[in-house]
Amino acid sequence: MSNSVEAAREEHWTRTDSWLFWSFGLGMLLENYIFSLSSVATQWVPMPKSLQSLLLAWSPIWLIIGIAVAGPLADRVGRKNTFYTTMALYGLGAIGLVFSNRYWLILLFLAMLLFAAGGEMNTIMAVSHEMMPHKHRGKTMMLELNFINLGGVILGLVALSTAYQHVAFQRAMIAITLLVVLIILFFARRNTPESIRWLERTGQHERARAEIEKYYGWEEYQARQEAARRATERAQAREDGQKRVGMGLKLFTTLTISFAGSAGFGLMTYVLGPHFFPKLNAAIILVATGTGFVSGFFGLWADRWSRKWLLLIGYLGSFIMTLVIWATIPAWSKSLALFWILLIVLNVFVNIGYLTEDTLKGEVWPTKRRGTYTALVRFVSIGLYIATIYITQNFGINAYTMFNALVWAIGLAGAIAWFIGGNETGKGASLDVASGET
Repeated sequence: MSNSVEAAREEHWTRTDSWLFWSFGLGMLLENYIFSLSSVATQWVPMPKSLQSLLLAWSPIWLIIGIAVAGPLADRVGRKNTFYTTMALYGLGAIGLVFSNRYWLILLFLAMLLFAAGGEMNTIMAVSHEMMPHKHRGKTMMLELNFINLGGVILGLVALSTAYQHVAFQRAMIAITLLVVLIILFFARRNTPESIRWLERTGQHERARAEIEKYYGWEEYQARQEAARRATERAQAREDGQKRVGMGLKLFTTLTISFAGSAGFGLMTYVLGPHFFPKLNAAIILVATGTGFVSGFFGLWADRWSRKWLLLIGYLGSFIMTLVIWATIPAWSKSLALFWILLIVLNVFVNIGYLTEDTLKGEVWPTKRRGTYTALVRFVSIGLYIATIYITQNFGINAYTMFNALVWAIGLAGAIAWFIGGNETGKGASLDVASGET
């Protein structure tokens, strides 16, 4: 095929892309389904406040361990091999959860599940940018991330529907739901390729060619390459495309916004209930993640809108709304309806910032180290979230809410820094431009 014909042909959405989308989306769903389990599990066995704090911290602790292992692993052995490892651990952990009628068993099997969840999400965040069609890269990433909210919704529904049943029944229903999703996920991943971009960057050109022919066809793949090349050239002709962003700004921005996204959302969704409103815990998870899921469909326009503006709006709105919640504590503590309204509005802004920062922190790194750098940022930021759980465990509601506002202020600082000095990774920018590999 001549170069002129290739240039004229548009890239198409293929069956492989559909399998990839569902594979990544369901992986994100399971990550938050499992991450949220610690909050629900605080009601499974009697425990003092100190062990409750440990159980709440258990999710981020084992999540970051999984992240630390899976990031370099995915760069070394490939994205698909890493996925098969995480899925095997999911199956073992889900079965073990059924028999977790002791505190130490809960910790053991949650650790297994969370280790896998950390590796799963980190790998998806790296590989989705590499594998989805250029013109759909932003929106598919954000819609996949929105499955995180759906995972929380499903767990909240299962927990609420079984709240007045025997604890063993609740554990069994949670485990069975996890296994059903896992079976669907396994079937989807049998129909997806290894990352072509990763294969080519690691010198495995023959295998890359075989994967292209099997899953896309050479003509379609060349059309995708041409579309990305044209987008890179257009960006280079603009000022934003010529901007070279230093490693210092990338790390500062991704660390601050990732920390705020993890700690700000976590403290108000997973920790608030067990500490202050134990009877409303499952409902808080359901409302927060349900709001996120509904509002997350703004991601359909992610390839048209500015990533810099979305980041700024999300973090500024979250900061202001947290201050409003703090200032109106006397009012909403007497009116449950007002509490839910404020929580819903807060989570609209939280979700705008969250989906945008999770998209950004996976696209600004070079391909050979994308998994490692994404893992580094998530490891540090979620590790700091663990510290906030212990820092706030004896706070009253006033101090707790003001601390949450401080967390969002840190994220806002990162969003402002990127707005001023970062490059535009949205509005149709190619991955080469977003990562600085041009």
